[in-house]
Amino acid sequence: MATTPARRGHGTAGALFIAPFMALFLLLFLAPLGYAAYLSLFQERLIGGSTFVGLDNYVTALKDPLLLKGIGRVALFFVIQVPVMLLLALVLALALDSGLLRLARVIRLGIFVPYAVPSVIAALMWGYLYGPDFGPFAQISHDLHLPAPHFLSDSWMLGSLANIVTWEFAGYNMIILYAALRTIPAELYEAAAMDGAGAWRIAWSIKLPALRPALTLTLLFSVIGSFQLFNEPNLLMKVAPDVIDSSYTANLYAYSVAFISQQTNYAATVSFILGLVIVIVSYAFLLTANRGRTS
Repeated sequence: MATTPARRGHGTAGALFIAPFMALFLLLFLAPLGYAAYLSLFQERLIGGSTFVGLDNYVTALKDPLLLKGIGRVALFFVIQVPVMLLLALVLALALDSGLLRLARVIRLGIFVPYAVPSVIAALMWGYLYGPDFGPFAQISHDLHLPAPHFLSDSWMLGSLANIVTWEFAGYNMIILYAALRTIPAELYEAAAMDGAGAWRIAWSIKLPALRPALTLTLLFSVIGSFQLFNEPNLLMKVAPDVIDSSYTANLYAYSVAFISQQTNYAATVSFILGLVIVIVSYAFLLTANRGRTS
């Protein structure tokens, strides 16, 4: 069947609309990605300069204890921080959607405001609050003649980082969940109320099932953000250098290898492995979520 001029015109217009995005996607995403893949296949040597080594860098990285420890640390961070953050965001979204809170708009804005604070500022602010000598928690403990809490110690550091990230992103995830709640038809609530369902029953049987896609989305964002953890440990490293080193997280390790050790080829390899880990974990969660939805 031949296409009419009108259809050809619509096709041309559509191509023109997406052309700016495709150009930027190619220039700012695919091209750097391809160049990084190219770099990861070479090594800089004193004799011979840049030499093609194939997958040798990947073999080395997979045996690198610093990289493996960094990936394991962010995986532990994800297991601890993300459930707490999403549970908090879910409770806040349900509370706002219940209509029982006074000044709901003010409360919603107040919860969301930390997300508007740049992560660098948030890390600096919490670094001051955590300070063992000058922070307010330390000062209060001193006034009460109690030992100061060691928020920046080795045993507390992961929890301290989790607290900063939760403070930053709980409001963001709450907004996503709250927006999903607002799309639930009011007729479902009315039918449930006519059947005698209370607020808890409505939340459990109607709201939570309707939030599955939004929860999957927030979980996917959390996977990507957790394994890319960088700003917070990079800034707290200045106040706790004995606890946080240049390989504390995988992303921080890639940055240190590239810009401190000047090993750009190996840094590209580390970045690709980290990206592969993110893809695998994200796919595993999506696959689990889809199976749970279809079962």
